[in-house]
Amino acid sequence: MSFSHGLVTEAVELGPRLRRVVVRVDDPAALDVKPAADSAVGVYFPIAAPDGTTRIDPTSEGRNYSVRYHDGDRITLDIFLHAHGPGTSWAATASAGGRVGLDHARSWYRPPASTEWQLLVTDLSGLPATARIVEESTLPVTVIAEVADREDLEYLPRRADMRVITTVGTGNGHAPSRLAELVRAYALPAGQGYCWFAGEAAESRAVRKHFRAMGWTIDQLDVTGYWRFDSETWDARFAEVEDEVVAVYTRALAQGKGDKVASEEFDEALERVGL
Repeated sequence: MSFSHGLVTEAVELGPRLRRVVVRVDDPAALDVKPAADSAVGVYFPIAAPDGTTRIDPTSEGRNYSVRYHDGDRITLDIFLHAHGPGTSWAATASAGGRVGLDHARSWYRPPASTEWQLLVTDLSGLPATARIVEESTLPVTVIAEVADREDLEYLPRRADMRVITTVGTGNGHAPSRLAELVRAYALPAGQGYCWFAGEAAESRAVRKHFRAMGWTIDQLDVTGYWRFDSETWDARFAEVEDEVVAVYTRALAQGKGDKVASEEFDEALERVGL
């Protein structure tokens, strides 16, 4: 059981599109927030009942958010606001005293010990995790960031060994993304590299395929689709083929291939059915 309720203790604006929400976790041991720099949790919002009360249903639709800071029983979530959606509605109005549900604590960022440099590729959805990686990692870093406005880049911490490549006004659900294009154009440094990606799922697939075609091993990649363009259409199509493609993932795990290989084979199965 990884579910815990949480209490909002603070909510402040960090910018026109960014809000910070601090949550005190009721049961930190159950939630088990991961220590990795791209640690994330699923957040489940209060649902209004006809009698005016509210309830939290962990089986309802939630949203995943990066843990910007973690201190004991408190987690800080920095949330970029979009035009609409349950996550944006909650984050925009959250205030001290509000209750949420928390579940599915996990992380992906795991550069091998032999890594000499890292490439972080992100749109607005992954910017909080990117900022935490920049702060906590000692590896030389290049960030490719796709943002709505140049002001969004002010959120990123800076380091002497850090290079930032930007595309402004593209992607993020408003225009075609340029992330995969910029990754393909990036001249890789010498030595063993590592790529971490957080952004739209189709771009994540293109980035993974690019590096795999170049001979990168799967342990050099942690490439995660944080969201999907036109997700309602995708969800409807996925429901038609779910049993078929999930079986690919389950079979790979049963064969001892590990989660990364299983996830890659699952994504290949999705691509074969047009998703």
